[in-house]
Amino acid sequence: MKKLKIFFDIEREEKWLNEQLAKGFRCTKISSLGVYTFEETDKKHVMRLDYRDRMRKEKDLEYTNMYEDFGWSSIAASKMVGIRYWQKEADGHDELFSDRESLAKYYQRLMVYSGWLGITLFAIMVNYIFIQKPSFYHDGLWHMEGSLFWKAFLFETPFALLKALPVLMVILFMDGYYRAYKKYKVLKTA
Repeated sequence: MKKLKIFFDIEREEKWLNEQLAKGFRCTKISSLGVYTFEETDKKHVMRLDYRDRMRKEKDLEYTNMYEDFGWSSIAASKMVGIRYWQKEADGHDELFSDRESLAKYYQRLMVYSGWLGITLFAIMVNYIFIQKPSFYHDGLWHMEGSLFWKAFLFETPFALLKALPVLMVILFMDGYYRAYKKYKVLKTA
């Protein structure tokens, strides 16, 4: 079974993947375009996600071996994004982070991930709004009449809406940053 789903929040993605496991579908592959491949299973599994910056080959091998030693298996996914997908049979030791400090570092990495994506998309948004002046592409659109106007308007509407996509994505990534920051702050102050 394959499902197409796009997430801007790692924790929501992890929750959704665990819901699929509860329904009896184990994830076997994740494409960079958001296509999740599942297979049926009768065993109870748990899935955890981690975000890591790009690592040198030796460091990546050490990271992978550490989790594999604890029974986790890595799901095939794009390493370009930096999100790692770990899955194993549920055995009561189902958390990736064993202490507050490692969990705090995880939320700190999520803040950096969300923050940089949010800043990048904010720059794109500023470019669209202040430099390119968001509008419909065809200059003569508003001078057209009748069915010609409506055809041109309907054709160009999806392209104009695409210009608003960075605004929505900035909001989503900044929300992710804020939620990771709150969790990080609680772990660091307690």
